[in-house]
Amino acid sequence: MELFWYIVLMTMLAIYVVLDGYDFGAGIIHLFFAKTEKDKKAITNAIGPFWDANEVWLIAVGGVLFFAFPTLYASSFSGFYLPLMLILWLLIFRAIGLELRGQIKNAMWEAIWDKAFGIASLLLALFFGVALGNIVRGVNLGNVVNGVSTHEAHYFFLPLWNSTFSPQAEQLGVIDWFTLLLGVIGVVALTIHGANWIIFKTNSDLNKKLKKVVFNLNIVMVALVITSLLVWHVIEPKPFHNFMQYPWLWILPVIALTGLIGLFKVKSFKKDGHGFVFSTLFLLGGLASTVASIFPKVLPSTNAINPDLTIYNVAADDYGLTVGVYWFAIAAVLVVIYMIIQYRVFNGKMDDVGYGDH
Repeated sequence: MELFWYIVLMTMLAIYVVLDGYDFGAGIIHLFFAKTEKDKKAITNAIGPFWDANEVWLIAVGGVLFFAFPTLYASSFSGFYLPLMLILWLLIFRAIGLELRGQIKNAMWEAIWDKAFGIASLLLALFFGVALGNIVRGVNLGNVVNGVSTHEAHYFFLPLWNSTFSPQAEQLGVIDWFTLLLGVIGVVALTIHGANWIIFKTNSDLNKKLKKVVFNLNIVMVALVITSLLVWHVIEPKPFHNFMQYPWLWILPVIALTGLIGLFKVKSFKKDGHGFVFSTLFLLGGLASTVASIFPKVLPSTNAINPDLTIYNVAADDYGLTVGVYWFAIAAVLVVIYMIIQYRVFNGKMDDVGYGDH
């Protein structure tokens, strides 16, 4: 049952990254490339009917984590308390930036909430990438100091950074050069993804420019991915051991590579949705490859005193996990029905939706 719920959790997280990821990317595009009111309206129209439903997936991920892996939930929500509070505030400012902008027709008012929406989207993409970096790198479980565990084996707490900015320090921070690298990858990947969504859902004058942006950022993405793979050996001496043991797992990085290669053809796609498909493949393949590389760990330990947190030592009791399957099946059916209705109602281009007009 632990494996089943782990697959459910990762699937829901992947759906969240793909769906809310294009919202974050659209916000970054809004911040840097939307110069006219027409361009700004095109972007908010593209994501307006979807963004709040997309964010519900994050709440659902937290609910499944609490239910199926309570020890991991307790450990993570205490250890990552500071960045989680920052993410919460950024989610709030991003939402109110969208909702409050149209309340008053005033240039200064609109500019304030435009910046709130764009900057919050940028920082959310950065922090979620940094979060992935922390999971790959691991944390000092038990808060070991000079070889002595000062707390329970699953406890840790991280400041935002440490004085060395190193991922190999005994007392780690949330942000170091390795996690920041993954954060930058997150920003670039979601900017590409958001640009592809805008191209897919609008006939904006921005679209031609955004295709060039996607192409150029994809070159940057390739360089960042290669760099991250090279420095991964600094963090984990054998980062591909699971792939060597289970060769079928190589399909996951192949999916990510397919997405990267496909994005180089964005200028020649005849259908606007093709770019979004390839950026989705990259996100799914990259996330799945990262998860597969550390499996069955869910939070590695950076010390030799306390063991890694795995899906087996953080899971709830088998009885609870089994009963939960029935409720999950009901919820899954309802969610699928809702999403089918939502995307059928808002099928096609969104230029005339008029989201945020009051």
